Amino acid sequence: MRNPVQTVLFTMALCATGATTTASLGQQTLPKALKESQALTTSQDAIGRRIGDLTFRDSTGGTVRLSDYLGKPVALNFIYTGCTQSCNVNTAWLVEVFETAKEALGEDSFTALTVGFDTLHDTPGRMRLFANQRFADEIPGWHFLSGDADSVRQLSTIAGFSYVKSAQGFDHLDQVSLIDAEGIIRTQVYGELFEKPTLIDPLKNLVFGTATPYGSLQDLVKKVRLFCTLYDPATERYRFNYGLFIQLGVGALFICSVLIFLAREQIAYRRRRRKTARQKSAKV
Repeated sequence: MRNPVQTVLFTMALCATGATTTASLGQQTLPKALKESQALTTSQDAIGRRIGDLTFRDSTGGTVRLSDYLGKPVALNFIYTGCTQSCNVNTAWLVEVFETAKEALGEDSFTALTVGFDTLHDTPGRMRLFANQRFADEIPGWHFLSGDADSVRQLSTIAGFSYVKSAQGFDHLDQVSLIDAEGIIRTQVYGELFEKPTLIDPLKNLVFGTATPYGSLQDLVKKVRLFCTLYDPATERYRFNYGLFIQLGVGALFICSVLIFLAREQIAYRRRRRKTARQKSAKV
């Protein structure tokens, strides 16, 4: 598996499209080439921003707002349906990654949003077909959205997502933005392919993270799940590590034994002192 930090981080996605899509790009006034370092800087600068409450259409054609999906963490990425290369590879991989994440963190633990940025062609119907052909529609809580040029432009700018036209279609950065429950971008993940923990570990922090360490029993449960849900490279799945509880139990038992021993020694010491004091008093 390629490591996005080492081999994919700066890789730009060149996607081929048909003549119809290419013709539509003539109306755009984007730069002729996408500079990798500049695209990455733009992406990183987006961390800490709050996504706007923009309006889109879901794959059924219904109107939705981004605020409809907040209240839980969100994984946001962009594709265009005419893409024949990286968008396909990345979406197929995200199916596996999101499936593993849902299994580890809970089916309803986060939302995934995929937005089509070719606004002339990424209609709800085409987005629905794109998702269906790649089995993405089988992942619960994953929504494919279409938008007008202004909404897509605003969202891509906020998210730091860069794309430009090319002779074969679009050059764009393969990017997934991880957004917290309040709508603030916290992490950017890059590459067509990446190790699962690259996305799931920061997502796990957003799902199980709490404002206070142990403000309630629910906070305590989340902290336990945060520290005990660990990735197993052998199975490429996450598992709940009961071994940590055993270690904590052994440690707690040892501490309790030491405390009991010290308490008994203290009691015995006080008894000896009282006995000695009585003996001295009797002699007097």
